[in-house]
Amino acid sequence: MRVRTVRWTPWRFVTVFGVVSLLSDMVYEGARSVIGPYLATLGASAALVGLVTGVGEASALVGRLATGPLTDRTRAYWPLVMIGYAVTMVAVPTLGLTTALWLAASLFVAERAGKAIRGPARDVMLSHAATAVGRGKGFAVHEALDQAGGVAGPLLVAAVLAGTAHHYRPAFLALAVPAVAALLLLFWLRASVPDPARFEPRRPAAPTTAPSGGRLPRVFWTYLTFTVLTTAGYATFGVLSFHLATRHVVPVAVVPVVYAAAMGVDAVAALASGWLYDRVGVRILAAVPVLTALIPLAAFTTTWATAVAGVLAWGAVLGIQESTMRAAIADIVPADRRGTAYGIFAAGLGGATLVGGLLTGTLYEYSVTAVVGAVAGIQVVALAVFVAFVRPARHAVG
Repeated sequence: MRVRTVRWTPWRFVTVFGVVSLLSDMVYEGARSVIGPYLATLGASAALVGLVTGVGEASALVGRLATGPLTDRTRAYWPLVMIGYAVTMVAVPTLGLTTALWLAASLFVAERAGKAIRGPARDVMLSHAATAVGRGKGFAVHEALDQAGGVAGPLLVAAVLAGTAHHYRPAFLALAVPAVAALLLLFWLRASVPDPARFEPRRPAAPTTAPSGGRLPRVFWTYLTFTVLTTAGYATFGVLSFHLATRHVVPVAVVPVVYAAAMGVDAVAALASGWLYDRVGVRILAAVPVLTALIPLAAFTTTWATAVAGVLAWGAVLGIQESTMRAAIADIVPADRRGTAYGIFAAGLGGATLVGGLLTGTLYEYSVTAVVGAVAGIQVVALAVFVAFVRPARHAVG
């Protein structure tokens, strides 16, 4: 009997990889949705929550300084991706087995480190497949599927919390189910598409983007500066959820529902910004500093509707960061340097996220007005850098 061979198109690869991300997002976004209140129950202060979540996000991103170049040197895309996902899928359910603050904080950071291991390799593989479908759309569809899990995971956690009198242990343990499913699907995808680079035709890099002596193009560094500035004023959800729970803006069981709503906005923002990016280019990224400046103004109020609106704006910025801002890297950096570029880009995000978590968490304990003023000032500088970035970036993409 003849076995029918299934043809893997770029869209099919992007979609199935998106489902892997959907399942994994159920796991780690479910955990992130309650990590602030959970650490608070273990005795953490707002500043400590900001530090832990900031360090966690930094490890997810700064660690790519090592894994990005490693990806370019070894081309070991699948091994790095599979190890990274495995670390995350083990760390999160284990949170349900501890009540020690130091261990819970360590597991959260370990989960984020798993993302550092897989991130550059995953993004390079996606950039190959997205070439044929439009990079803005390709990364946007992946992010939208990713954030479908970002909605489902927090809702699962909310349901378990509501059904167990706000006990966190069963909520974390429930996330083991999508964790196992994600790993099984990932093994199947690896066996089906061992070399995603075949999706992208080899062609010479444009003179404006070609590296000199292995160096990354100047426009990349301007773009990185813009990204770092926008993220340095961007609060972590740990700090936002700490505010929602400790100020009794919403009930504790509703916090993950608010997070799920933010992930829904993330998906919509990713699709919208990706579609616009393929049509109008990098100009769409001007929305990032504007929205970032508005987040603390709304999210740190005690009126639930306004606070939730601020969290939704936070989700919109995250959607653009995770889709369109990643797509732009593939357009301004040649393929043979993309892993390194993604690693450096993510490291910049990570360092800035650490600053953002510490800044907003520390200033929050002093004054919400101080948070609003500091973030607004940083975003004004970010907009100035963006103006310097737009012209060479449009020329490189064109």
